[in-house]
Amino acid sequence: MNQFDPGLLLADANEGLWFPQQASTYSGESDSTFAMILWVSIFFFVLIVAFMTFFAVAYRQKKGGKATSRATHNNVLEITWSVLPCFLLVVMFVRGSWGYLEMQTPPEGAVQVDLKAFKWNWTMDYGDGAFHPELHVVVDQPTKMVMRSSDVIHSFFVPAFRIKRDIVPGRYNVAWFEATQASTQASEEELAEAKRVTEEEEGEWDYDRWQFTPEGYSYFDVFCAEYCGRDHSAMQTYLVVHETQEDLDAWIKKIKARGDETPMEVWGQQLYNQRGCAGCHSVDGSTRVGPTFQNLYGSTHPLTDGSSVTVDEQYIRESILEPKAKIVAGYQPVMPSYKGQLTDDDIQSLIAYLRSISSLGTAAEESAEGDGEAASAGNGEGSGESESPASGE
Repeated sequence: MNQFDPGLLLADANEGLWFPQQASTYSGESDSTFAMILWVSIFFFVLIVAFMTFFAVAYRQKKGGKATSRATHNNVLEITWSVLPCFLLVVMFVRGSWGYLEMQTPPEGAVQVDLKAFKWNWTMDYGDGAFHPELHVVVDQPTKMVMRSSDVIHSFFVPAFRIKRDIVPGRYNVAWFEATQASTQASEEELAEAKRVTEEEEGEWDYDRWQFTPEGYSYFDVFCAEYCGRDHSAMQTYLVVHETQEDLDAWIKKIKARGDETPMEVWGQQLYNQRGCAGCHSVDGSTRVGPTFQNLYGSTHPLTDGSSVTVDEQYIRESILEPKAKIVAGYQPVMPSYKGQLTDDDIQSLIAYLRSISSLGTAAEESAEGDGEAASAGNGEGSGESESPASGE
């Protein structure tokens, strides 16, 4: 695969024009096969058009002339232009099969990452309770993806790696790759500036704007290449290639659990971004697949069965674990269950985050506290009034 191939000249010359960066062991073989087929097609296109032009000029009859035909059957010519292209097709097939067969069998010792695709986001399972929508791997290390879908057909596509594999519901689909280009790290100044602007604008992290992740890593795009519904075009995630296994392990440790110093609402916000909530639920009031999280806590919503529900801790927990139990009117039951994927601390952190971005929730809590104090005061006054007559008696 890494041997010199003339076809690579075209791929290298056009990298950035119509080819993305070559970043995996597949890229060279895929691009050289494409280049070979392209050059063969260009050659025959030019040859055929040249002959067509020559014949149109050389055998043109004057207007009004009598049409004549000198065409005769030629077995040698018929066999030649039928057999020779067949040899070219066989060469193309063999070249394509080399790469295809290599993609089919993951090598021994490949590191496994479980992937779950759903409308319209991704979840990577790194084991031991570490989940994240981004895919993180190590350079020059084979990575085996075991993929499944919770709803419809999706497709895992990494342009820079030249890899695409459909993800079919009801079965596991396997793909593997080996990254050859490590992600770069943004400077501390660039990262600090990006975080400052994001906090000031009170928005979500804009990968396209900054061209690096919230931790400062450059990335390769990951797309869904199978039309899967309304927000198919937004079903995108990001692939980071670490220099060492130690660097990857440190990142996984960072995303696994809330640290002792991390407030619950801050960890809840991180989970909102890590676990794909942002793909369906906005925090600025805009409409997406699901209800916005802005002022959600403490609000009341009608359900599809005609009843209504007030968004409190119990409802949020039930919606995370059993999302199809109570569907808000006007929305489709497309949210996947996170049962077994979030700890109680994670759920409590998400609830704390929703409470922190809801003025209704704060008002509801104050109202509840006020009602409780009034009730206590009322009980106390009632007790005094009842005791007084009793004492008089």
